[in-house]
Amino acid sequence: MLVHQILRSKASDAVVTVRSGVKVAEAARVLAEKRIGSVVVSDDGETALGILSERDIVRELARSGGACLTRDVDDYMTRKLVTCDTQMSADKVLSMMTEGRFRHMPVVENGRMVGLITLGDVVKARLTELAMEKDALEGMIMGH
Repeated sequence: MLVHQILRSKASDAVVTVRSGVKVAEAARVLAEKRIGSVVVSDDGETALGILSERDIVRELARSGGACLTRDVDDYMTRKLVTCDTQMSADKVLSMMTEGRFRHMPVVENGRMVGLITLGDVVKARLTELAMEKDALEGMIMGH
């Protein structure tokens, strides 16, 4: 299965973004309101400057306390983004996420962000694919 197939199966292809300079408290509010695990930091909605996850916020809360909520997202976002394109395989994405220990990956085509894929998206796609393979094999065994 390829990334573009996974993106098509998602309920929404919108990527939730916040602008650079937004306060961490605002980003946390967006995460809670949208019930998502990360926001992409982007000034134009197409170019990913970084990504900020719930985990990033919790880690900084533990380190420096509530004062981090008044700082800019730029201070805590991951700047070295690992991205994929729409033609990458789900297996490759899964491997990259596992090795890098992250759960959210921007999908970029021609320098423009076209989606966001999560570990959950990839696992769901793989489970669907495995179920279809199982059904096909059972059909062959049963002679259908």
